[in-house]
Formats: sequence, C-alpha cells, structure tokens
Amino acid sequence: MSYRYPIFLDLEGVAVLVVGGGPIALRKAAGLAEAGAIVIVIAPDFVDGFASVARRIERRRYRSGEAADYQLVITATNDPAVNAQVAADAKKNRVWVNSADDPDNCSFILPAVARRGPVTVAVSTGGASPALASRLRTDIAGTYLTAAVEAAAIELASQRAAIHATGASTEDIEWAERVDAALAANQVV
Repeated sequence: MSYRYPIFLDLEGVAVLVVGGGPIALRKAAGLAEAGAIVIVIAPDFVDGFASVARRIERRRYRSGEAADYQLVITATNDPAVNAQVAADAKKNRVWVNSADDPDNCSFILPAVARRGPVTVAVSTGGASPALASRLRTDIAGTYLTAAVEAAAIELASQRAAIHATGASTEDIEWAERVDAALAANQVV
C-alpha cells in the first residue's frame, strides 16, 4: 500500500475551478474561498450560497478541455461521466484534480480539517474511510484546538519572527523548550 504525501497549499489569489452546483460543491467552494482562492464555479443549476463564496458563477455545462486553464480543479457533480471527463482533462494537462467521493478520478484527496487561529489539523485515512477521518478530526479538535493552543501558536510565531528579524535561521534552534514554555504560559496541560 502506498501512502499519500500530505501538503498544505497556498491558494491565495489562485484561480480554482469547481464543477458542480450542489451542496457538496458548495462546501468545497467555501473551503477554497476561505483559503483565499479565486473560485470559479460551473454547473447548469446551483443551490443557494454560491454567490457568497465564488468569484464567478457560470450556469452551464462543463466544456471539454477547460480544466487545463486552472492549477486546481474540484469536481462534485451527480454525473459520473462529467466527473470522469473533468478528471481526465485535468490529469492530461497536469492539473491537480479532486473528484468528490471518487478516488479513481483524483490526483489528490482532501483531508478532514479543523482550524483554530494559525493552527490547522488535517486527518486522512487515504480515502479508506472519510467518516473515520471526520470523527478523528472532531475528537482531536475538541481536545487540542483550544484558545490556549491558539495563543501559544501566536506567541511562538512572534518568537520566530524576532529571530528571523536578526537575520538568524530558526532551523538550528531546539524548539521543544520554547513550545513547552508557550504551552505552560497559556495553561495548556
């Protein structure tokens, strides 16, 4: 079994295509918009809510080949043929694609995510069980993503910025004691 390589993408200002107009596509589009992506949505019909998350909404069917115009594509339609066409176009043009609940038409999968300030936790089962990933995310977030952890992250970011401001690297610093001190100062057990 091969494992997935986890990454966090900087999508600020990146045009991302979402094909689909239902609730799943809306959820994906909202997450992309929250990450700063320029969300373009194409679908013949839409549920309410897309206007607040999409930069552009096009009420039409996907046109063969248009995935090539983007760096990242999400497809979430209820039509397996459309999802497969979008995925094939994207892969042919070396564009990263995720097809909701269809791992065969994905070049990446999306983890279950929880955020608190600058701290992000992502959990994946490699597509084996999104429900388990969601449960683990909820449990981890409820236990560890507290206001105190957020405050500790902000304090540590400040320390890191101060070190960089002197021209020094933070790569050679032993951070364990600093992390423990920041957590203790914010009353994290």
